[in-house]
Amino acid sequence: MPSSKIFIELLKNRGLVGNQAELFLHPDYKLTKYNPFLLPGMDMAVERLAHAQAKGEKVVIYGDYDIDGISATAILFDSFKKFGLNVDTYTPDRFIEGYGLNESAMRLLAKQGADLIVTVDCGSLSHSEIDLANDLGMAVIVTAHHALADTLPNAIAVINPHRADSSYPFGDLSGCGTAFKLVQALQTRLDGLPDGQEKWLLDLVALGTVCDIVPLVEENRNNVYWGIEVLKKTRRPGLKALMAVAKVRPNELSAHKIGFVLGPRLNAAGRLETAKYALDLLLTDNPNRALELAQKLEGLNSERRAEQDRIFAEAADKLKDTQDDVLVVAGEGWNEGVIGIVASKLVEKYKKPTFVVALGEKEAKGSGRSFGDFSLADAIHTTKKKYLLKGGGHAAAGGVTLEIGKLSAWREAVNAYYKSLKLNNQLEHLQVTEDIRVDKLSEITTSLLDDIKALEPFGMGNEAPIFCLQGVTAKFVDRIGKNKDHLKLTIVDRANNTFKLLAFSPLSDWFIEPGSQITLWVALNINEWNGIKSAEGQILRLETK
Repeated sequence: MPSSKIFIELLKNRGLVGNQAELFLHPDYKLTKYNPFLLPGMDMAVERLAHAQAKGEKVVIYGDYDIDGISATAILFDSFKKFGLNVDTYTPDRFIEGYGLNESAMRLLAKQGADLIVTVDCGSLSHSEIDLANDLGMAVIVTAHHALADTLPNAIAVINPHRADSSYPFGDLSGCGTAFKLVQALQTRLDGLPDGQEKWLLDLVALGTVCDIVPLVEENRNNVYWGIEVLKKTRRPGLKALMAVAKVRPNELSAHKIGFVLGPRLNAAGRLETAKYALDLLLTDNPNRALELAQKLEGLNSERRAEQDRIFAEAADKLKDTQDDVLVVAGEGWNEGVIGIVASKLVEKYKKPTFVVALGEKEAKGSGRSFGDFSLADAIHTTKKKYLLKGGGHAAAGGVTLEIGKLSAWREAVNAYYKSLKLNNQLEHLQVTEDIRVDKLSEITTSLLDDIKALEPFGMGNEAPIFCLQGVTAKFVDRIGKNKDHLKLTIVDRANNTFKLLAFSPLSDWFIEPGSQITLWVALNINEWNGIKSAEGQILRLETK
């Protein structure tokens, strides 16, 4: 266990003491490899897949087009082949088919001779589509982790950790985490993937789990912790090529690198063209093909950034005089695969729940982001019957489809619903708060940062710690960068200890005068220069006395 006093206090603040802290800092894969048969429907799914293997039936993995769905598809495809199943994949087109199962795809798969469809990261609410599949002579197994209706679809099995009748000890698995449980269950029935060899799938589990932003605690944390270790020495030519093209060194891999470097490149395929490029990258055994696909994703990601910046600028211009509590901004020629990212950035800028809507010829498709006590799922549900063709989501994110002629009325309805909630102090939910307060700058050392590294992987439910530095004085204040729009700050405490910090594109009032007494909220990191390591901080919030 680490001996740093401030780190031990940080662990206590997170409820980690004694043996609990030890297990958190040193995850044991076996301890959270919970029995997969505790998930309702798992035994029926295994039985049906064993039958398919014995009869040589054609099994199709139907996956969502985001990273979680792509990773889950690759997990099942790899393992099903090892189990001796006759397997193929199907990935829907975001722009033509949209999310989840659809009737056209069911008819196509039946025509192609599919006997059994296994969904990943979708299908929990696809009642009519699964009924159609059954009518067409196909059986369906659903694996997903999204919300369920009161009545389950008529599938052979619906494997979902959120089922009310589940006795599984962890309910926050990602889509690929749920698919991985199916693999573990099949290992008890079919030959081809010996116990322990499933760990080589953890690189894919880590990808989907980090990028789907599920809580990185318990089983998710363990899977990602060990998945990063597998990713560092991955056997997949596609992931090796992707890391090379993205300039990610395997020994420097982290959840942050997955979420903000590798993830956007994989997602760019489905946002701009087809997610099949990303799936093919994960599945290919050919290094030359892997490099070709990695370079394709790199190019698409650059296009995605440019498209995102263009839409953001246009949306911000449209919103500059808007006083609505919920922002609804629409534009022609906006790529619906990118508008969700733009909505997130507009929430950061305006500190308001936001929907960004892409206008088509007759229909409009929108993606929303929220925070605090305003649930987009509830807002969509409340307005759906009167205004929307389709809509759904969860508290923080949602999507809608509606007729263009109803857009203005729907915007008014959403804002009226917001006002009816009489919400107070919502900006507090966006305020940076500390995990721990530090009074002596001498306590911030590289040893402390080494201890903090043991808390990784960071993510939802296990965020990187934020330190509050109080009672400090600004000593040197410099504007840096090409446009002099970044801040380099040196502070000093009462004992004359100094500490250096940076802020990128900060608020204008952060450029304070030397001698100002301030309180800072910072994230800590290591700075290495000429072989010498030192601790430095990134400013997240600054207040003057």
